[in-house]
Amino acid sequence: MEKRKYTHIQVLLPEIKAMLAAGKTQREVAEYYGFQDKQVIKSLLKRERRKERMLEAGILARPQGRPRTNAAPRDIVTEQAHEIQRLRMENKLLRDFLHCIGRK
Repeated sequence: MEKRKYTHIQVLLPEIKAMLAAGKTQREVAEYYGFQDKQVIKSLLKRERRKERMLEAGILARPQGRPRTNAAPRDIVTEQAHEIQRLRMENKLLRDFLHCIGRK
């Protein structure tokens, strides 16, 4: 069983753009790098154009997937908002607990 061959195509992007600007076709570029077909190059360029359009529209790319549990807030305002939310939840929990046991 042959091991899967994977290429980090994002690293090759500047070279691919230069080859396309020099007049090579997507098929020729794919054959040069040994990709299975031109769809690899085509989808790479499509993703890059979409990213550029989003940046022009002012939409920042967000990281994909579930955030880490120990992820720290990025700025002081976010950190303060997170702390306020945590304290409000803690106060509500304590009030509910006191109400349940009949102290208040």
